[in-house]
Amino acid sequence: MKKVLQALSFYAFTVLTFPFKFMPLRWLYVISDIMYVFIYKIFRYRVEVVRQNLKRSFPQKTKKELREIERKFYSHFCDLFVEQFYILHANAPKAKRLCSFKNLEQLDQYYNENKSIVVASGHYGNWELYGLFGLFLKHQVFGAYKPLGNKYFERFVNASRERFGALAVPMRDTPRTAMQFAKDGKLFFLGLIADQTPAKGEIRYWTTFLNQDTPVFLGTEKIARKLNQPVFFCSMRKIKRGFYEIELELLTENPVDTKPYEVTEMHVKALERLINEAPEYWLWSHRRWKHSRNLTQTTNEQH
Repeated sequence: MKKVLQALSFYAFTVLTFPFKFMPLRWLYVISDIMYVFIYKIFRYRVEVVRQNLKRSFPQKTKKELREIERKFYSHFCDLFVEQFYILHANAPKAKRLCSFKNLEQLDQYYNENKSIVVASGHYGNWELYGLFGLFLKHQVFGAYKPLGNKYFERFVNASRERFGALAVPMRDTPRTAMQFAKDGKLFFLGLIADQTPAKGEIRYWTTFLNQDTPVFLGTEKIARKLNQPVFFCSMRKIKRGFYEIELELLTENPVDTKPYEVTEMHVKALERLINEAPEYWLWSHRRWKHSRNLTQTTNEQH
């Protein structure tokens, strides 16, 4: 019965969103403006979560400043929603018009040196555009994703992501896939959305992020140190409505030479700097701080 309901919801979704495939982006932004009124003004979707997150992250800002960030966030959130639909159906030329990539030529150097690349990023801007890396790089691009409960949606979304040359790999399989690529001599570009919240039993490290105790995944650091591959942070900036700029920032060339958790702190602080530039483009509706740190804990590492 569950599979039947999942199938019905998926096919209903495809029918309802089918017209989006033929709409230019400017029409979708009209839909976004209408959605903004309903999601933010009428239904107040997760407004209390957003406000709490903003207040704790920016205690120095006035109520007026926080409300302005909140307003801009919901406007971007609705844009993000319609852009996701657009990208799901857009061909490569159309998708490429949504963003530009800076300094990708530096990756050719690492490819020629027989080095793979590990890249950390966050839920900032429009992260679905990261799949476009597969159109430009010599490395095999693959990214980690969190499996969905509805496998019909999961197959659809992954097929959309992979049509530009990248591979979608479940989070739990990411380390094993990276190790296998290395064993087979295949150079890869691994993209990790590193600002997700670990489950309570999976927390191994806490840091200070946006003025709050924050648990973070250690996957980026563990893979990079294990294989000793260069680590980058992927910055995305929204230049204007419907156009983003993506830039890679080198964090370290030799992770094995860093101290424990140093790589993790590097990409956490890089994301924090990006958020402070333009806070409205981060995913504030996510319950990022739902776990409390154990104050009696004397070390970050929990065995």
